[in-house]
Amino acid sequence: MRGRPSRIPAGRAGRLRLRRSLATALRGADLLERKLRLLLDRERVARRAAQEAGEVWRQRLAEADTWLVRGVLLGGEAALAEAVPTDRAGVDITWAALMGVRHPATVSWTDPVRSPEEPTPPNSALAHAETAYRAAVRAAAEHTVHRAAADLLAAEAVRTRQRVRALRRHWIPRLRYELTAVELALEEGEHEEAVRRRWAAARSAR
Repeated sequence: MRGRPSRIPAGRAGRLRLRRSLATALRGADLLERKLRLLLDRERVARRAAQEAGEVWRQRLAEADTWLVRGVLLGGEAALAEAVPTDRAGVDITWAALMGVRHPATVSWTDPVRSPEEPTPPNSALAHAETAYRAAVRAAAEHTVHRAAADLLAAEAVRTRQRVRALRRHWIPRLRYELTAVELALEEGEHEEAVRRRWAAARSAR
């Protein structure tokens, strides 16, 4: 606990400064622990959402692959090429912040639009495949957003836990040790001063 020499001055000024530093450190540790709990709670929510979206993604992808095989068997490779619209899907990500941690929060999906001039899927199997693939990609985007949010929150939780540990295990005990030493020195000084005064009073009374 001794470590390097303290820069805190001795006496009442040092005691006051140490008391303030200790109160600040304790308050900071409490706030960091509150932040840690919030980060871990939000991370758990994001992990669960990512898991659910991942399950939907895999289910829709397997369903789409099944319909795709049927559609190609019915119409051939040419039918598949004709069924693809030229428009592309749109994905927009909304970001949020929790305790200073910026992370993706939600994702909005815009389906590609087929123009009136473009041919529609030539058979129902390819139409079902298109619908299932769109759902799969949407779920994949949601899975990615929630997983990225969970990873960012988890990384900040690790850093916050390290700061709490440093305060609780090192900085706060050191401040308490130094405060105890300063208070003990003050008590000893006050006791010695009281002894000197009694001695001086006794001498003057003779």
